[in-house]
Amino acid sequence: MATALTAREFRNALGQFATGITVVTVEREPGSVFGMTANAFTSVSLDPMLILVCVEERAKILPHLHKKQRFGVSVLKHDQRALSEYFAQAQQDAEAEHRLGLRYRWTPEGVPVLNDTVVQLGCSVVAAHLAGDHTIIVGRVEDAEIQGGEPLLFFRGEYRHIGRQ
Repeated sequence: MATALTAREFRNALGQFATGITVVTVEREPGSVFGMTANAFTSVSLDPMLILVCVEERAKILPHLHKKQRFGVSVLKHDQRALSEYFAQAQQDAEAEHRLGLRYRWTPEGVPVLNDTVVQLGCSVVAAHLAGDHTIIVGRVEDAEIQGGEPLLFFRGEYRHIGRQ
């Protein structure tokens, strides 16, 4: 007889899948940006161009996403671990952002994205689905800028980078 899978075992099992690290950004108020680190991000469709990101129900960014209906996704570079850790925190402030050297770019649709990342996407919300303790946000990609570089990865609970074979 099989024993029930615990939350820790489930998390460890999913940690066997390497993911990229993104930062989801939304305009909190005019000229002010709020962000969240996310590795639950994937493409959904080429026609129309759709992506999804999973946001925990308790995340401070979720009400802003529902209100603004537009958001950015920036794929972090291999040397941007500090940005991942910063946006994983609930509290964000201008002083810390200045110390980190954060710079934003605004897409033609008025979506804030992080400058100097592998790629930046400007999206509009087309659907939001409650699933367990997360909301799946489906976004239509309206703008994309590729700046290149190697991505920051997460695997088995640790930050990683791509190595050549």
